[in-house]
Amino acid sequence: MSLESNSGQNDLKIRLFFFDPKRTRGKENECRSNHIFATDDLLPLADFQRCVARYRGDYKAQRFSSLDQFLCLAFAQLTGCESLRDIEACLRAQSSELYHMGIRGSVARTTLAYANEHRDWRIFADFAQGLMATARGLYQQEPLAVELDQAVYAFDSTTIDLCLTLFPWAQFRRRKSAVKVHTLLDLRGSIPTSVFVTGGQVHDVNLLDKLLLQPGAFYLLDRGYIDFARLYVFTQACAFFVTRAKENMQFYRRQSSPIDRSTGLRSDQKIRLTGPKTSHLYPDLLRRIHFCDAEKNCP
Repeated sequence: MSLESNSGQNDLKIRLFFFDPKRTRGKENECRSNHIFATDDLLPLADFQRCVARYRGDYKAQRFSSLDQFLCLAFAQLTGCESLRDIEACLRAQSSELYHMGIRGSVARTTLAYANEHRDWRIFADFAQGLMATARGLYQQEPLAVELDQAVYAFDSTTIDLCLTLFPWAQFRRRKSAVKVHTLLDLRGSIPTSVFVTGGQVHDVNLLDKLLLQPGAFYLLDRGYIDFARLYVFTQACAFFVTRAKENMQFYRRQSSPIDRSTGLRSDQKIRLTGPKTSHLYPDLLRRIHFCDAEKNCP
């Protein structure tokens, strides 16, 4: 995918070579480039350098710059490299092409490991936010599966298992470490809007506090995010949330609207919570819809 940019000469033209390596202990002579593909992308170099300057990413860096690190990590992500040894072997196998990729420093796994450990991660986080904002602008006119003019977001998390010995700070279970990646996805183009990384022990519902709610937008959540105190913040921000109700939710019906059963709808109600706590946490009316999917043989 190519992103158009208006920064002109400040853009960096990067050529990426994709390899299909044979990964056997990372020996360079066994890293074979069976398939090489080239793509030309435009990256806003001026924006990246501002992120580097903001966090002094290249302070005392002589050979391996922040840009070199970013390109190595981007290469690893796009080619599916599983370790630093894979990255080193693949790039060294085509060392004559590194200059054309924009990599000026020497690629060694020790150098890359040191940069990953000591260079400020916020450089790449801020740069990613800028790229996501640019990508969202390109997909503003993309149609949705439903006829809505408002923005529609989906918020969910995924757990990434880690080795407890190498990542003791992310202990999740007695013998396992993990981190969670919480992603707010703009469904108009499937572009991430916000990404949060936490320890595996952090409950998903806590991340609702970090969202910058957009008035008039719809947010799709699963049942793990049901916290009526936090959901009431959506209502106060003039945003809408859609989630599945828990089976033990206590409520009474205030109003029922006519429905067309041929569309799969079984009920369309306005309800009020009656639980001893939930009735105070969410004092307004809620809309409760019962829908049956014909493909799942719902009666």
